Amino acid sequence: MRNANENTQFARKKKELTPIIEEIYNKSKQTYGARRIQIILQDRGYKVATKTVAKIMQENGWFSIRGGAKSLYELSVKRKENILQQQFTVLAPNEVWVSDVTYFRFNNKTYYICVILDLYARKAIAHNIAIKNSTQLTKSTFKDAYYSRNPGDNLLFHSDQGGNYISKTFMTMLKDLGVIQSFSRAGTPYDNSVMESFFKTLKAEELYRTNYKSERELKESITKFIKYYNDERVHTINNYRTPTSKETEYFNKHA
Repeated sequence: MRNANENTQFARKKKELTPIIEEIYNKSKQTYGARRIQIILQDRGYKVATKTVAKIMQENGWFSIRGGAKSLYELSVKRKENILQQQFTVLAPNEVWVSDVTYFRFNNKTYYICVILDLYARKAIAHNIAIKNSTQLTKSTFKDAYYSRNPGDNLLFHSDQGGNYISKTFMTMLKDLGVIQSFSRAGTPYDNSVMESFFKTLKAEELYRTNYKSERELKESITKFIKYYNDERVHTINNYRTPTSKETEYFNKHA
């Protein structure tokens, strides 16, 4: 058992090493495990045991995609771990997607709106609307995003712990596609605040301002607003560029 002094030393070492481990891990494209990272740290002059690196990586949900990572990842999913940890700034498109479902009452019916955003430029990359908040809604929306974007390995998908995101069929689909799943903590909307902000904008700038005449008009207006949101509405987080503009700039630079 650790004594108080050992706990303090570990906390100090953890604070110092965590950002360095994250940098090495991400530069390896999430392929390096604790042993490789420990060797790199040693070469940089840090005296640290492999088990310490492993503990820091596990606490942050950083698992190598090689070797024994599968069982560790499956354990993290079972625990509904928050891998994203409110790290909403990412370096490239198709690294992290976030999603949620909101609802809107119209004509004595409740319509459920599922949206997926790519965190890089905060672009809405897929949406669907249904009268049932079901797994089918989230599955169809995810498929629309996945097959239109064709993301590479190590895509992180973050959502709350709603039944349609933790259903066996949805989680199995993501697992089969090699997508890593991350979950907000129960009762903690700040863990998915980018989605909260998007839905607030959708409602304030479109849904609450319009008197729809039909279900078709409602759905068409939402689709039209999302296109406007992506292609015309500038965002402060993007240095006053649109999501499409920021994303296009990235792809042009990395063509």
